Amino acid sequence: MNTWQEGRPGGGGNPYGGNGGGGAAYGPGSGGPAAEPPLPAGLNPRGPGAPAPRQPQPQGRPQGQPQQGRPGQPQQTPGYGPAQGYGQPGQGYGQPGQPGARPSVPAQGGPGGPGSAPGGPITPGGPQSPATARSGRWPRRRIVKWSVFGVLIALMVTTVSTWFWADSKLNHESVLADYPGRPAAGKGTNWLIVGSDSRNGLSDSQEEDLHTGHAGGKRSDSMMILHVGDNGNTLMSIPRDSWVPIPEHTGENGKPVKATTSKINSAFASGGGKLLAQTVETNTGIRIDHYAEIGFAGFVGIVDSVGGVDMCIEQDVQDKDSGLDLKAGCQSLNGTQALAFVRQRHQMADQDLGRMRNQQKFLGALAKQAASPATVLNPFTFYPLVSSGLGTLIVDDDAGLTDLGSLFLAMKDVNGGSGKSITVPIANPDFKTNTGESAVKWDTAKAKQVFDAFKNDTAVPDVK
Repeated sequence: MNTWQEGRPGGGGNPYGGNGGGGAAYGPGSGGPAAEPPLPAGLNPRGPGAPAPRQPQPQGRPQGQPQQGRPGQPQQTPGYGPAQGYGQPGQGYGQPGQPGARPSVPAQGGPGGPGSAPGGPITPGGPQSPATARSGRWPRRRIVKWSVFGVLIALMVTTVSTWFWADSKLNHESVLADYPGRPAAGKGTNWLIVGSDSRNGLSDSQEEDLHTGHAGGKRSDSMMILHVGDNGNTLMSIPRDSWVPIPEHTGENGKPVKATTSKINSAFASGGGKLLAQTVETNTGIRIDHYAEIGFAGFVGIVDSVGGVDMCIEQDVQDKDSGLDLKAGCQSLNGTQALAFVRQRHQMADQDLGRMRNQQKFLGALAKQAASPATVLNPFTFYPLVSSGLGTLIVDDDAGLTDLGSLFLAMKDVNGGSGKSITVPIANPDFKTNTGESAVKWDTAKAKQVFDAFKNDTAVPDVK
């Protein structure tokens, strides 16, 4: 025991003052004597006769107020850090203003000591202050921004995936082939739209329900040319019994078939869409840019997928052959009713010509409903529409989803009054052929005016 400490207040207190655990330290305002006796020469690091070093008064504690501690227990003495030297608080090794004085920096003590944070110093892995914890969180604005960005990315991926999925549903065929004497490309876009009586995709029970019969192969139930141009869109029906020249072609057995004159429907039955497109081009002089064909199953599926099509029926219709039984008035037709409506003709005074008017009217209403936002933006109608419609639709090799979208919008305009619906000008609807058949004879002079308007994208004249 150091004999020089005997008799000091607190006994075994800190010899450097200010941090003693057992009592107050010596020094001004500490509650002890005004002056402190010198340390023994052998123990004083500053040399013989020098006063004992004094620990600076902790910041924030009034002079003369003893530091709280546990009686009789000494406290750790701060080391010789860069913040404090020996002497008066805030001074270095010399007096203020003397060379060698070091600036005063707030001291950091141990747990519970001066300058320490609550709970002790901040060390790696130790407790953090609330400000430090908040600094590690993302601001709300950044969270919202990244959430919106994530939603946009998800929508973009969904849109692209849906596009490729829908495009894969299309059935492409090499229908529009070049041949010697093919008409040159005109202005605007011309679609050849064919409705066939193909039973492909129908079960036996469905054929019974739809009154389609069980015939194999396929024949054209309807054919139309849709012109999309700058002078309005025009939908022109071609009677399937039109008496026209059929070009020479290769038959199903691979043998050549000489050119002949027959009903235009026979071209489709003999050579499919390819021969039909060539026959239409050679007889009209209109170059066909795109081709679309749909059978019975696809037609019914499209109508059902959009939830039916609203139609206004002018008079009661009962047709045993098609199975149609409708009352006059506005109503929604499902797929089965719609197919019967566009096929029935026996109650029409002009038979096929009356049926073509019904077909034009219905296709316009169908396009309007299929292209509406309620259908396109609703996944419960859009995906069934794509699956049932595109899955049975046959198009030319160059037709894509964008082209089909243009087709639907043009049909919608025709139905909405922005375009017009016509039939090839007819000279004789009951022309007797040399084979004894009844066919439809075109009015060649008037028909040429319409065909020229299609080729040059000019206003279509009102001819009948």
